[in-house]
Amino acid sequence: MIRKIVHINEEKCDGCGICVDACHERAIEIVNGKAKLVSDTYCDGLGDCLNCPQGAIEIIEREAGAYDDEAVKRRIEDMDKFKKETKEEGKAMPCGCPGTMAKKIERKSGLNLSTKALKNDICDCNSKEEQNGINSELSQWPVQLRLVNPNAPYFEGANLLIAADCTAYAYANFHRDFIKDHITVIGCPKLDDNDYYREKLAEILKSNNIKSITVVRMEVPCCSGIVSSVKNAMLQSQTIVPYREVIVGINGELI
Repeated sequence: MIRKIVHINEEKCDGCGICVDACHERAIEIVNGKAKLVSDTYCDGLGDCLNCPQGAIEIIEREAGAYDDEAVKRRIEDMDKFKKETKEEGKAMPCGCPGTMAKKIERKSGLNLSTKALKNDICDCNSKEEQNGINSELSQWPVQLRLVNPNAPYFEGANLLIAADCTAYAYANFHRDFIKDHITVIGCPKLDDNDYYREKLAEILKSNNIKSITVVRMEVPCCSGIVSSVKNAMLQSQTIVPYREVIVGINGELI
C-alpha cells in the first residue's frame, strides 16, 4: 500500500539519536552511527521524529507495509523488559552515603600530587614536565551523573563538562584539556538509562545558571546516546546554552 512514512537521509544524519528518543513507537535505532527505520510496520507516519537538528528526516509517501499497533506494543514491552533485566535502575540511597556528599575541591596553584609517587621511584620520568607531575583538575565531588545533587552550589555559573565514562581513559590529557575550569559529570550511555540522564540534566539546567556545555563522547555508535540526552535536556528545560561536542577515537586521538 502507498502511505506516509519516515525517510532518513543517511548522508545528513550524524547519529545524534534525538529521533530515537522522539519516536514513541521505538521504530528508529542507531545502527553503525546512523539512524535507521527498523521496520515499516512500526512507523505510524505522524512524524514525532521530525525535529532533527541536521534536517535528515522527512515524511514521504511510498509503498510500505501497514502500521501494526499490536506489533509496536509487543516491541515496546520486549524492549522495556530487556532494559529491566540488563540494567540496574538508579535508586535513592536512604543511608545518606557520605561518599555522595556534594563537595567543592579547592586546588592550589602548582600543587604536585605526584611528588610522593616520584620519591618512591614509582615513575621513571625524564622530562622536566614529567618530573613536575600531572595535577588533577577535578574541582567537585561526586562526578557520576546518577550521584550529583542538581542543587549543589558548584553548578551555579558553571561551565559544565558532560563526559562518557571511557573518554578519560582513552584521551591522555583529559584533565588539562577538558576538566580544567569545568564542573564535570560522567556516565555511560550504553549501560545506563538515557531517559534518566535527560531528566537529571534538565533539572540541573532549570536549577542553575549554566554558562556552557561541553560533551565529550567516544567514536563508537553506542556513545551517541549521551549527546541525545543533553540536547533533549536543553529542549525540555527550555534552556539553550553554548554547546560544544568533542569525539574521542578509540586510539586516543580527537576526531
